[in-house]
Amino acid sequence: MEGGALEVIIGIGQQLLDDAMLFGASLLREWNIYQVLIAAALFGLAHLLRAILAPRYHEWLRRLTGVPMWRMRWLLTFHRRLRVILFVPMIWLTVLVMRAVTWPSRSYLLVILAELATAWLLIALLARLIPNGFLRGLVRFLAWAWVSLSILGLTEELRLALSSIAFDLGGSRISVWLIIEAALLIGALFAAARFVSRIAAARIQRNEDLSPSLRVLFVKITQIALFAAAVFAGLRIVGVDLTGLAVLSGAIGVGLGFGLQKVVSNLVSGVILLLDRSIKPGDVISLGETFGWINHLGARYVSITTRDGKEYLIPNEDLITGQVVNWSHSNDFVRLDIHFGTSYGDDPHKVRAIAIEAAGSVPRVLTDRPPVCHITGFGDSSVDYILRFWITDPTGGLTNIRGNVYLALWDAFQANDISIPFPQREVKVLGGTMPAVDPD
Repeated sequence: MEGGALEVIIGIGQQLLDDAMLFGASLLREWNIYQVLIAAALFGLAHLLRAILAPRYHEWLRRLTGVPMWRMRWLLTFHRRLRVILFVPMIWLTVLVMRAVTWPSRSYLLVILAELATAWLLIALLARLIPNGFLRGLVRFLAWAWVSLSILGLTEELRLALSSIAFDLGGSRISVWLIIEAALLIGALFAAARFVSRIAAARIQRNEDLSPSLRVLFVKITQIALFAAAVFAGLRIVGVDLTGLAVLSGAIGVGLGFGLQKVVSNLVSGVILLLDRSIKPGDVISLGETFGWINHLGARYVSITTRDGKEYLIPNEDLITGQVVNWSHSNDFVRLDIHFGTSYGDDPHKVRAIAIEAAGSVPRVLTDRPPVCHITGFGDSSVDYILRFWITDPTGGLTNIRGNVYLALWDAFQANDISIPFPQREVKVLGGTMPAVDPD
């Protein structure tokens, strides 16, 4: 910060101090004391009315049913701000009465307090439109401070003080005032871009002519374009020379490129996945030991929900470079195999027929693609079979349908006296004598 800027700040601070002392001295005048007492009495009356009306209002809210969530939030906001809501109309009514019966100079303090109270109430209500709690509190505080300074006529002094604190960057002079102005403007443009992107995303999701992956891709492109436009437009409006920052941004981009290779790789992989439509929301996939259905396609990862309720965030790069089993890529038909064996005393033709009938009795097994059963070999203890059947709802789970078919086979084999053998071993002692055992 330059030496001249420091002198400007000191001078502005001295002027603000002189104004504050002058304002404090004016409060000692007779009619100003009366106005302060009137405002205090009105605030006390508003507090008393709030103590009487708030419980009844809260009870009325509890009895409401079928009210949309957004309307209920606004009603709760009114409940929390009920004291100020009552105070604002009372002080404005008092100002109108005093201006009608006495000189305007005897109510100017009440006018200032009324304007402050009204501004604070409107800012508190409008801030509810911001969903993030921290950002809502920050915007509310800054707006209250700015409006208060505007009503008191101190905004120009504050602007000069903040503008005097500056530094040069890429041929542009960046001041604290410029940074605050750009942040507020870009924040407002971001809020507008978010609102527009939600509307656009809703319309894109309703377009049945687009595949689910293309819908996600168009939504992401729309969001990136809107937010990028908000940043550049905000910087241009406040007068930032973007060409002067080109070299600096290029250097930062090179550094980020080396440090964020994985992030960039995942972003590019995500775009490729959306373009080639190899996976889409709702697909059932297997990747290593992870089996589940795709819940969300993100810019950096894919969200996969398993049957046990776990949600895995798989990086997009793993889906590009790894072997992925998509159970519902081109169609929803999935064939499952189960293996079993029966004793050599059971007729194989009868076993095959019973197994096919048992599998067909399970609800999720398709009948237009009937199950088949084949002998796969003669084992040491059993005749080995494979039973194959088809389903069309892999999202319903694979382990449970296999278990249901196994249970149907068990019941059918029990009903038809077909045994499922288990390995048996015989131990023979050569020489006909047992070895002596040491009693110790």
